[in-house]
This record gives sequence, structure tokens and C-alpha cells, in this order.
Amino acid sequence: MTDTEELLARTRELLAAHPPAATGRLEFLQARFDAGLAWVHYPEGLGGLGAPRALQAVVDAELEAAGAPDNDPRRIGIGLGMAAPTILRYGTEEQKRRYLRPLWTGEEVWCQLFSEPGAGSDLAALGTRAVREGDGWVIDGQKVWTSSAHIARWAILIARTDPDVPKHQGITYFLCDMTDPGVEVRPLRQITGEAEFNEVFLTGVRIPDSRRLGEVGDGWRVAQTTLNNERVAIGGMRLPREGGMIGPVVKTWRERPALRTHDLHQRLLKLWVEAEVSRLTAERLRQQLVAGQPGPEGAGMKLAFARLNQEISGLEVELRGEEGLLYDEWTMRRPELVDFTGRDAGYRYLRSKGNSIEGGTSEILLNIVAERVLGLPAEPRTDKDVAWKDLVR
Repeated sequence: MTDTEELLARTRELLAAHPPAATGRLEFLQARFDAGLAWVHYPEGLGGLGAPRALQAVVDAELEAAGAPDNDPRRIGIGLGMAAPTILRYGTEEQKRRYLRPLWTGEEVWCQLFSEPGAGSDLAALGTRAVREGDGWVIDGQKVWTSSAHIARWAILIARTDPDVPKHQGITYFLCDMTDPGVEVRPLRQITGEAEFNEVFLTGVRIPDSRRLGEVGDGWRVAQTTLNNERVAIGGMRLPREGGMIGPVVKTWRERPALRTHDLHQRLLKLWVEAEVSRLTAERLRQQLVAGQPGPEGAGMKLAFARLNQEISGLEVELRGEEGLLYDEWTMRRPELVDFTGRDAGYRYLRSKGNSIEGGTSEILLNIVAERVLGLPAEPRTDKDVAWKDLVR
């Protein structure tokens, strides 16, 4: 069992062999991965040491104090939070060794090809087809709301391989090379003026069977691992006290007393407490992950994340008065990451509206919490045993 002292010794050995001030960023990150200090709870040889997940904080603190570079986790969040744990659980040894290292170092960015124009909240109704041809598959269809598709090298993709069985049973999970012929990425401009989302058209895209993840027809089960990790990644992110959306509001409140009113004070107190409770609950959730896979509790955290962001950003706009109605930049851009705290109040207000849609709509997450956390009766589903090809669309 790797303990704190051993991790500290390994981290100091890494720093001695690769001083951050004299080592290139990518070289340092690759060395860190090879030393097992990328994600210490992963197996040896795959960026980890098989150590308790909680000990990652020991490594991170030591490296931060030494001025070591990080892997820009906001830019590669889909790879880190969704693709990596799914590949680790269902991938072959060859797949794990091929994809995990460049994923973690940020050499290869990942995106998620799940949602479709007719299959968003009802994801299992997806219609993108994967047809077996020789030693591979031919993919045709359309995906939507794809964050980072414009910078991604790889995608996690689910497609229908059998239309003659109920919708959840005929899905298979693939790893798609976004540079392959037939992959077309088009920007979707949002209310913020940016286009961090995209729609992706797949026309005759050929994927070798060696890039299939899990068994044929078992894609829905594999996708549940991705989705559970996505909700934890969004709702369970590690933040300091007054981190995230509550930070700019509190800063404005303290620095500009002329804006204060009794009503705004009461609302700010309530939201500050809720943000702190959410932060601590996220910490507890991360500790629960030490011994296993994320469960449906992540849905509750993601729900709280969306609601709090929208209420806090609304309060910030009100607090700033006329100034809160200003907007800094409407130029069409295709950013590499979402920066909630680096822009103005107007951006935060508009961008937070998407929080209740991305990563699972709040309505669907409420069902998950009701059924899988509280044990309430499931809603009636008339299409559960109907072949996908016979569904009304």
C-alpha cells in the first residue's frame, strides 16, 4: 500500500530529476505520468500507483508548491472526467496504454458524441447507425451539443448497431478519430456569442473494431459509466471556499458597499450558505469514490450545481444594477474552455442558463435521483420492450 511518505518521496524524486524551471511543460507532464503521479489511484503503468484516491491531494500540493505545471484540466475535462474512467473500466490493455497517457498530458483532446437532435434527454433513442463491414464499422448520423469538437482529436461515440431490439439493447460504444474522413464539425453559436458547442456530422466514417469499447450491443451499460462520471466531474469539482460563481458576487459585495440593500443581503447570505454546503457535499462525494465507481449521487450534485449557478449569477446582475446589463464581447469565438469567473457578470448570467441542460437535463436528473437514490417508483415507460425500429419518431 502506497502511503503519504512514499508519495512525497516519489514526488520529490520527480522534481529532482525534472526541475520545473528547467524542463519543458510536456516533458514534465509525461514524466509525471510515467512516475505514477498523474492519478495515483489508477493502476501502475497507467499513470498511477494503485494508491487511495484521497492521496492525490498530497502529490498535487507538493507539485504546486514547487511551481510545476498542471495539465490544464479545464481544457481537457471531457477526457479526464469522462473518457478516461470509461476506458480504464472497459478498455483492453492495448487501448488503455494507447489513449490514457496523451489524454492526461493534454496532447490529445477528447469530446463526447452522445446527444443527437432527436435524442438528447432520451439518449437511448439515438439514431446514428454503425453497420459492420469487414473488420470495422461504418458510421452515419448526426451528433449535437458537442463541446470541444473543434479542437478534439478523439471522441467517445455511441451508435446503434441493432435496430431490431429495444432501444437500450442495440447500442455499441466506440472511440472515434475526429480527423478521419467523413467527420464534419460545425459551430453552434450560443446566447453568449461564443461557439464552444458544435454539431458533428458523420458520413461513412470507418472505425476499426479495435476501437470498440466493450461488447457489441452493450454500449448503454458502458455509457452509464461515462454519464455517471460526467455528473460527478461537473457537480463534484474541487473548489476552495468562495470558489466558483459565488466568488465574484462576494468580492463585489465587499468592495462596493453602495450597492448593498437588505433584500440583496438576505439572498446573498442564503446562496453563500448553499454554495458552501454544496462544496462540502462535493468533497464528501469525492471521498465516497475512493473505493468504487460513482453512483447516482452525482446526479444530485449536478442538479445543485445548475440551480446555484443560475441563482447566483442572477443575483450578481441585480447587485450590479445597470452595470450588470452590460456585456463585454459579442464577437463570434470558438474557445477552448469555459471561463465562468474570467468574464463579466453578463457572461456568467447568460452562460449559466446552459447548466440545466448540459451534462444531463435537470428534469432527467430529478428522475434519476427519485428512482435510484430515493427508491421511488419508476415512471411508466411504454417503449421499454419495443424494438427501436418500431418506435414512433
